[in-house]
Amino acid sequence: MKKLSPSMLSADFGILNEQLKQIETAGAQYLHIDVMDGVFVPNISFGAPVYKTIRKSTDMVFDVHLMITDPIRYIDDFVKAGADIVNFHVEATDDPMSVIEKIKSYGVKTGITIKPKTPVSAIEPYLGLVDLVLVMTVEPGFGGQKLMPDCLKKVTELKELRDKNGYKYEIEADGGIGAGNVREVLEAGTDVIVAGSAVFGAEDIHKAAKDMLDIIREYD
Repeated sequence: MKKLSPSMLSADFGILNEQLKQIETAGAQYLHIDVMDGVFVPNISFGAPVYKTIRKSTDMVFDVHLMITDPIRYIDDFVKAGADIVNFHVEATDDPMSVIEKIKSYGVKTGITIKPKTPVSAIEPYLGLVDLVLVMTVEPGFGGQKLMPDCLKKVTELKELRDKNGYKYEIEADGGIGAGNVREVLEAGTDVIVAGSAVFGAEDIHKAAKDMLDIIREYD
């Protein structure tokens, strides 16, 4: 089943609970939570204490995307705050295997991410161990960027590797995705669509999420 994971980075935190209800009632299954430290990426967002406060407000899967250096330091905090998936960048650590093992030790799902210039080969040794692979289709750090179409080749490559080897991971794409290009992203083989401003930036958030989901379900 293909899924929508609206990115909380684009939400209005003054009315966050109201907006979360709108995307959840529209049918969004995941909530994408971007954690940025201002070091690994040139921006700062929010940490575990922020999303811990909304854990009781929604049943959506917390899809936590760590854009931070040395992510193993904070796995405990993010799991305790309510993460269902902890997703880290392969570029942010010298020891991806230790990060994977740490996440798995908590019994939550493990995700691994690659930036636009990072080849699939960089994560190929770990593909049999993870539950989700995130392909960034923009340079991470800021919302509202345009999708880089060449990144979709990596989605297709990941799908082929999964089919060939019997892997179980979902393929997620994040960056510049909206109603106008989501079909292209889905046709490449994406299972989970991250959308920030295309959903939370819309005048009618519920309708934007529902319209996106209507397209996504065409590909189930």
